[in-house]
Amino acid sequence: MNIYENQSLKAHNTFGIDCQTRYFAKFQSEQDAIELLKRCTSPLLILGGGSNILLTQDFPGTVLKNEIKGIEIIEESDIHTTVKVGGGEVWHDFVLWSIEQGLSGIENLSLIPGSVGAAPMQNIGAYGVEISAVFQRLDAISIVQQEKRVFNNPQCQFGYRSSIFKGDLKGKYVITYVYFRLNKKPNNNTSYGAILSELSKMGVKNPSVQDISTAVINIRERKLPNPRDIGNSGSFFKNPIIPIEKFFEVQKKYPHIVGYTVSDSQKKVAAGWLIEQAGWKGYRKGDAGIHENHALVLVNYGTANGMELMQLSKEVQTSVWNMFGIALEAEVNIISHQM
Repeated sequence: MNIYENQSLKAHNTFGIDCQTRYFAKFQSEQDAIELLKRCTSPLLILGGGSNILLTQDFPGTVLKNEIKGIEIIEESDIHTTVKVGGGEVWHDFVLWSIEQGLSGIENLSLIPGSVGAAPMQNIGAYGVEISAVFQRLDAISIVQQEKRVFNNPQCQFGYRSSIFKGDLKGKYVITYVYFRLNKKPNNNTSYGAILSELSKMGVKNPSVQDISTAVINIRERKLPNPRDIGNSGSFFKNPIIPIEKFFEVQKKYPHIVGYTVSDSQKKVAAGWLIEQAGWKGYRKGDAGIHENHALVLVNYGTANGMELMQLSKEVQTSVWNMFGIALEAEVNIISHQM
C-alpha cells in the first residue's frame, strides 16, 4: 500500500475541482483499510466515486479511496436474492449487474453516480425508490478503533437522503461491504415522474426491469449533464419537506408549485422548481453556473473552484428563501478543511 504526498484530487471528484490532499492512498480490502487507518494522518476523508462532494480548499490530512470490489450472491429464497457488494463498486455497474441477473428493486436508481459504499450514507433515491427499501445490512470499520461492525437496516436510521452516517456517526466509519435483498419478481415502480410517459414513447406497455432502467437512463441523460463532459454532482440540494400549511400558503401565490404528499401534515416541494422560479436556471458567472436543463444541478464549466460554487449555492438558497420562505439544504457534502 503506497501513501502518496501532495496529490491532486481533480480526477477523484465529479465537479473536477483541482484541490490537493497532503496524503492519498487507496485500499482494496478490509485489511488494507485497517492498516491505512493505523498509519494515516488526520483529518481523514474517505472517498468513493467523489460524486457527492464539493471540495472548497486543499485538504490538510489524508484522503483514502475505497476500491473494495466484488458482487456475490450469498443467499436465495423463492422470492428474494441477497447480494454482497464491495463498497468500491460503481453503483450503476451494480444496477446493470442486477438487471442482467433478472433481479428487481434498484432499476429506478439507474445512472446515479457514485459508489456502492456511499449509497447507504446518502440513502440514495430517485423516481419513487430509495435504497433503504432493499438494504439489508452493511459492514463497516471504525476509524478510531479499527474494529469491524455490522449495521442492520434500523441501525442505519435512514431518512430522506440521510442516515446515521450523515448524522451521529459522520466521519466515524468506513463502509466496506453492503448487502441488498433484491426481488426475483419485478415490482415495477413506474408511477413517479416521467417514467410512464417515457415507457409510452418507447412503445412499452408491459415493462420489464430492463425497460424501466432504460426509461430512467433516457430521462436522466436528457435532463442531467454527464460529469465527464461538465463537472457536477447531480442534484445539489434536497427537495425540502415543509408543513402542509406552508405549502398551501405558497400555493395561493404560486398555484403551479410542484409538491408531493409525504404525510397528512407534510409536503415535499421540488427544489428544482423553486430554483427555476427564482430565475437561476441557466445562470452562469465565470465557469460556475446552474445547468440550463435542470435548475437543481450546479455545474463547473471548466475552471471554477469550490469556493465559487459554494458561494453560488448560498446565493441560490438566499434567493429561494426571500421569494418563498422555504429553506434549501445542500445534499452535496461541502468539504472545507484548510491546509
